[in-house]
Amino acid sequence: KAFGRMAQKDWYQVLGAKPSDSPAELKRKYQKLALLYHPDKQEADVPAGEAEQRVQRFIEVDQAWKILGNEETKKEYDLQRRADNLTKEWPLHEQVYLEDMSWNEDEQLYTLSCRCGGSYSISKSETKDVSLVCCDTCSLVIEILQ
Repeated sequence: KAFGRMAQKDWYQVLGAKPSDSPAELKRKYQKLALLYHPDKQEADVPAGEAEQRVQRFIEVDQAWKILGNEETKKEYDLQRRADNLTKEWPLHEQVYLEDMSWNEDEQLYTLSCRCGGSYSISKSETKDVSLVCCDTCSLVIEILQ
């Protein structure tokens, strides 16, 4: 994925925005910052070091807009961001032993019902590598203990 590298930077923070902001709101914040840092808009007497920082900031703001201003890339970035946050923040609903999950012979899946009515499922082959499983309908996560 092209977003692996970009995931370290919080593009919303770069724009001073929130993930819940509307596209129009994101655009407004981008335009305000772009005008502020645009190389053509700088005063001539800005010290070289500061001018360089402003150019870097402009490039960053522009990059953020390229990602967040496009519906497709924004969606992909948001998913990537959510995955990163899941592994960082561990909003664990519970820890479950594999043997406490239901085994579905036909589908070769272990499943567990979630309190939201959805379910957690993991295939037998994934159990070696995966320990965090997301519910298929809400944002809860369980950790599977071997």
